[in-house]
Amino acid sequence: MEGTKPVNKKLAAALSGGAVLVLALSGCGGDDNEKLDSWAKQVCDAVQPQAKKIESANASIQKETSDNSKPEDVQKTDAKAFQDMSDAYKAIGTAVTKAGTPDVENGEKKQQDAVKELNTISTSYASLKKQVDALDTKDQGKFADGLKDIATELDKLGKSGNDALRTLEEGEVGQAMARQDSCKAATAPATQS
Repeated sequence: MEGTKPVNKKLAAALSGGAVLVLALSGCGGDDNEKLDSWAKQVCDAVQPQAKKIESANASIQKETSDNSKPEDVQKTDAKAFQDMSDAYKAIGTAVTKAGTPDVENGEKKQQDAVKELNTISTSYASLKKQVDALDTKDQGKFADGLKDIATELDKLGKSGNDALRTLEEGEVGQAMARQDSCKAATAPATQS
């Protein structure tokens, strides 16, 4: 079992970096803009359950990284978590698409870039699920090596992939989102650790 312990922990650490990306929906108060507030409410209401899903997937991986976890259990947990995350990011992309263009300068470009990024993240998690599914749980060494590769991919995913979202959420859009109760609820768990 020795081989997978540090890798499991590295996987969990890498994962927690990526999951915060969707929970970064906050800003500070600002001027009211009814159209923008309506847009923000629609997005925030759709994001909240997805943020919870991502948080839950992250927690399940963290939990399964205990020293006595069997490779089969780690594989099953990770595969389900990656699928859940893939689905959640896709759903957030769909929500941003459905909400339409935010009523801000360059709103259309910001929206399209964010949706493209969310869909890319969704595809990346789906790819990680396939990689986890393909790992050989019978061979401890190969399994640990496979997890190491996945942790490296996760790390990259956590570091990239939030630029368009940050751009979408800056300025007036971020302020409008910060005024929404559902966005405040989506960010609350991230700050209480």
